[in-house]
Amino acid sequence: MNICLTDKIFKVLSEVVTGENVKAYVIGGWVRDCLLKRDHADKDIDIVVIGSGIDIARKTAKRLNPKIKVTIFRNFGTAMFRYEDYDIEFVGARKESYRRGSRKPAVENGTLEDDQKRRDFTINALAISLNAGDLGEFLDPFGGIADLRNRLIRTPLEPGKTFSDDPLRMLRAIRFATQLNFHIEDKTFRSIAENVERIRIVSAERIITELNKIIMCEIPSRGFVLLEQAGLLRIIFPELDNLRGVDKKEGKAHKDNFHHSIKVLDNISKRTDNIWLRWAALLHDIAKPVTKKYSPESGWSFHGHEYIGSKMIPDIFRKMKLPLNDKMKYVQKLIDLHLRPIALSQEEVTDSAIRRLLFEAGDDIDDLMLLCEADITSKNEAKKTRHLENFRYVREKLREIEEKDEVRNFQPPVDGCEIIKTFGIKPGREVGIIKNAIREAILDGIIPNEYKAARKIMLEKGKELGLTPSGR
Repeated sequence: MNICLTDKIFKVLSEVVTGENVKAYVIGGWVRDCLLKRDHADKDIDIVVIGSGIDIARKTAKRLNPKIKVTIFRNFGTAMFRYEDYDIEFVGARKESYRRGSRKPAVENGTLEDDQKRRDFTINALAISLNAGDLGEFLDPFGGIADLRNRLIRTPLEPGKTFSDDPLRMLRAIRFATQLNFHIEDKTFRSIAENVERIRIVSAERIITELNKIIMCEIPSRGFVLLEQAGLLRIIFPELDNLRGVDKKEGKAHKDNFHHSIKVLDNISKRTDNIWLRWAALLHDIAKPVTKKYSPESGWSFHGHEYIGSKMIPDIFRKMKLPLNDKMKYVQKLIDLHLRPIALSQEEVTDSAIRRLLFEAGDDIDDLMLLCEADITSKNEAKKTRHLENFRYVREKLREIEEKDEVRNFQPPVDGCEIIKTFGIKPGREVGIIKNAIREAILDGIIPNEYKAARKIMLEKGKELGLTPSGR
């Protein structure tokens, strides 16, 4: 038995299809990753059946465990079930034809080779037989094994037809090239560039799935460079595409903020698998094009790009079908604060400034510091070392102040209810003024983060506002 078919599931599958006198094959990503000796992270197994995939799915599930629930999609002729860590999908071999204005194909029964032809790339068209007579035999009509050896992304059929039929495959080509560190064949890449406008018929949900996979790659910048070179970036992510280019006036130029941003993404990807922190890295300078100004005295500036950038995030997330929840707010917060530690590292670090940073960043302070360190992309090693050393000092001060004052996510010792009760007033402007005075006194180090000191500030501020404690 082939090394790829050593798991119990394949033994049972082989017994079922042989007993039913039906031909069936493992196909696609599972086979590719076996040959690459790559971890099957998702454990997705695709089975193509010459006949009814639904029937074989039911019989296989019953043999494995009669309690397994099989999910059937009759319109597509597919069925799937979960067994242990596996997600196993069965489909009858088919051939497809597309109408130009749609991604939805007309489907009819076909042979194994028909099914392999409809696959996106040669490396995903590889199949392994599950039949007793030739169990474990590879079926490779399009040279996929050679392409794996040569680290090449290539379509089984004419690439123009492949990408016109299903434009999402253009993104998948770039995603696989990024994930596997493969090269897209020149003819295939030229065809992507010629068909970029077809991507407009693909839903935002499917596009963001591919983008997220690119972002989670080991070196995601490879994917974004390919997206830009192909012309896809300007269509699917114009805000990022707008960062490209360098303006120069009177001999003064700014850096290319597109290449800077994807370098920051690469840097942070070495330190974290948190996809939202990676998104924050990619988008941290997203407002630089709209805040760019030039003056002869100081050169190029991007004042307020962190604040404007954070305000752009909801529209970007909404358009790209990213979640409009606490994940979005997390990205907004990091973008809004990403210059603060940098400013602190370049000046005398006061306890007050550290307290304010801790208070505003809260539990995300460590992620913010990772982002700031990733933002150092200078090729000047002395400058980079100096910045990192300054950040090390800021981290030490953060730990010191946190241990002493406990201001991360702190709630003032005197809350609004106590202010209302003390002065016998209703919720309103005065309550907010007093709460703010207490918070500012703690952050400025005027008082410790303790009840007695906070209550004293409350009474003093109340007196300034003409309020008298009730009961007097």
